[in-house]
Amino acid sequence: MMLHPFHIHGTQFRILTENGKAPDAHRAGWKDTVRVEGGVSEVLVKFDHEAPKEFAYMAHCHLLEHEDTGMMLGFTV
Repeated sequence: MMLHPFHIHGTQFRILTENGKAPDAHRAGWKDTVRVEGGVSEVLVKFDHEAPKEFAYMAHCHLLEHEDTGMMLGFTV
């Protein structure tokens, strides 16, 4: 399975569950990048400001080949 270093620009998030279980202690704090190992994760994202389409938040995999093939997105809040 391919691992993905997932990053959200301009904010932080906490992993609440991974595949229905609490994350390991080293993965439980506030992050801006986390290794995604597949399966299902629930996260809590802290947004400090609105992000209209002109200044969208960005989220992406940090592997350039993956960004180039679609694992990058902008989103508004």
